[in-house]
Amino acid sequence: MELIVFAAASMTESLTQIAELYKAVAPNVTLTFNFDSSGTLRTQIEEGAQADVFISAGQKEMNALDITADSEKNPKGQDFVMQGTRFDLLTNTVVLIVPEGSDKEITSFKDAATDKVSLIALGNSDVPVGQYAQDVFTYLGLWDQLNADHKITFGTNVKEVLAQVESAAVDCGVVYISDAATGTGVQVVATAPEGSHKPVNYPAAVLKTTQNELAAKAFLDYLKTDECAKVFTDIGFQIPQR
Repeated sequence: MELIVFAAASMTESLTQIAELYKAVAPNVTLTFNFDSSGTLRTQIEEGAQADVFISAGQKEMNALDITADSEKNPKGQDFVMQGTRFDLLTNTVVLIVPEGSDKEITSFKDAATDKVSLIALGNSDVPVGQYAQDVFTYLGLWDQLNADHKITFGTNVKEVLAQVESAAVDCGVVYISDAATGTGVQVVATAPEGSHKPVNYPAAVLKTTQNELAAKAFLDYLKTDECAKVFTDIGFQIPQR
């Protein structure tokens, strides 16, 4: 049996590891992952893509598919989420990274608005990590200035942002700490100020379009186990109290 999991790009490494572990738990289940920005995945689900499970890097994308969300969050009244299956799987931390060995002396988010930074990589508005980055720079009063100075290059998911910093194509970038941990040649120089952005929650749910309800629920239950928690926390995610 194939189980199709749509998951935020920032979960690529952790879920790939978990898929190997799951072979021993459910040998008859083949996990097929579609990793991309949560906004892109949401659009694909809306357009009829076959998926059994959705794990988003933000509540916004899940709310837009959940009939129980208020009309402001789900203006189209979409009903894709199987009720009783949604829960917050993980939380994450927003960080500023630079290429390893950078001599720019970048040590804070505020430095993005100074001469230390010519170009910063951020996720676009469809990408949760980009939405959190905009929150941070708006909180610091720097968002409009960064745009006016044409300092921002936008990526379509968090892995694109990470790659730009890894290749030193930019002076810095905003990613999750879990991505920084799995990247090569990058260094974390700052954590987003407390209260500067919405909490980084990863809601997970079975989708109503699934043909494999029991298998989908079983996989989400497995993601709550201590075995999976170790994989997630080793990479840098945190487990919320449930």
